[in-house]
Amino acid sequence: MNKGTIVSLNVGTTKNIAGDHEKEVLSAINKQSIKERVLHLSSTQIEGDEQADLINHGGLDKAVCVYPYEHYHYWHKLLGFPLLVGAFGENITLRGFTEADTFIGDIFQWGEAIVQVSQPRRPCFKVAKRHGVNKFPLYIKETGYSGYYLRVLQTGNISAKDPLIFQERKTDCSIEYVNKITYHDKQNQQAINRLVELKELSPAWKASL
Repeated sequence: MNKGTIVSLNVGTTKNIAGDHEKEVLSAINKQSIKERVLHLSSTQIEGDEQADLINHGGLDKAVCVYPYEHYHYWHKLLGFPLLVGAFGENITLRGFTEADTFIGDIFQWGEAIVQVSQPRRPCFKVAKRHGVNKFPLYIKETGYSGYYLRVLQTGNISAKDPLIFQERKTDCSIEYVNKITYHDKQNQQAINRLVELKELSPAWKASL
């Protein structure tokens, strides 16, 4: 596989996703699919996209959130209802690169831009809030179906019609492997040390390890 197909390109603005009598929860997880427009990808975000929580989302190492389209069927079967693309607040719903075959440091060309895989997407309570499934973050950790983030190495114009074309592999640590060590093999100090030494893995993820 040398390129991934964008099923949906999604952007959104910050809104309150809490119920009428609940404490306010600001999030840009409710994103809209953009089909025809050409957008500019800066070093920190896609044009028109927002992140409410700048500690856990956005920034240089989390400019673009990717979620594999392949997992949507699994969630439909587990939850008993279908999820629309963009359900995880991802910017790119991508066919062709799951956590198992996407590695920390992988470089892709996307339109005029060059992007690099920086870390897994950490399960967030806002996914549970959006879909009314309290255990959703737990399910994501159990399956490893987390999605992942991209940093921007070269800014430029992008669109949903532009595939992610694989360019270069920098490490032998897949997103699946990072999730496994982080959530299921926490006592494996040798593996943790190995991950911490990866210059391509985001500093925030290293700190969490």
